Amino acid sequence: MEKQKNQYANGRKVRKLKDFSDGPASARHIKHILSLVCGVLIWWLLSLMPGVGVILAGPQDIIRKALPELLNDGSSGEFERFLLVKHIRWSFQRVLLGWAIAFAAAIPTAFLMGWYRTFRDIVDPWIQFLRTIPPIALIPMVILLMGTGEKAKITVIFITAFLVMTVTIYQGIRNLDYTLVKAAYTFGANDFSIFVRVVVPYTFPYILTAARLGVSTALTTLIAAEMTGTFYGLGSMIQTAQIYFRMDKVMLGIICIGIIGFILDRLLLLAEKKLTRWQ
Repeated sequence: MEKQKNQYANGRKVRKLKDFSDGPASARHIKHILSLVCGVLIWWLLSLMPGVGVILAGPQDIIRKALPELLNDGSSGEFERFLLVKHIRWSFQRVLLGWAIAFAAAIPTAFLMGWYRTFRDIVDPWIQFLRTIPPIALIPMVILLMGTGEKAKITVIFITAFLVMTVTIYQGIRNLDYTLVKAAYTFGANDFSIFVRVVVPYTFPYILTAARLGVSTALTTLIAAEMTGTFYGLGSMIQTAQIYFRMDKVMLGIICIGIIGFILDRLLLLAEKKLTRWQ
């Protein structure tokens, strides 16, 4: 009887929405593979079109030209040995370091904003102001202050990732159900106990979501930061390839950035599922 009631509303039959996360994992993996194959096929067909192929290098160009040049055996000199690996390694280091520092700073900042009104009134206007500024606009000022070395690049990544993650975590604190806080006070809990046992567990999913958003923001900022002058990095590789109109290398750099972002996002998503099973 209850099932029948759930299927009808105002005399009309209501279709239950299907949860696309359900179903065998093997079936989902097959769909993912088919989607990837279709995407590569469309990309290849577009690259064969007159006019389009000049700009949009196809997968065949990357395999035949770009990869052999960037993954050679060192015959053209030590500088060229596995150059693509060096570009990826330097970009990954910059993203990871800038993101990690930003993540470590965003958590206490967001909690202080949510817990102390005076701190929020002082800090929040600056965060709201700075987060509206495009990251590329900060680069000239940072270069003048720190030069074109690693500190400047990591600082730009830190600033943009910090702002995004702070706002996301703070919104989680703002959405806290204060009925839980009042109930904890009723049972005699102090501020520290409420913070550790109520506020932190409630906002933990927001912290993990902020981490994922921070990664995507850090990668976006990385490319602009690496175009300011450096020997190694995917952004530098893309800029150099663009100057010499090597669109195959440009496409390869874009693909590498996407793969790095995808892997980091999947790892954080896996951590989120493991650590928030209680939800």
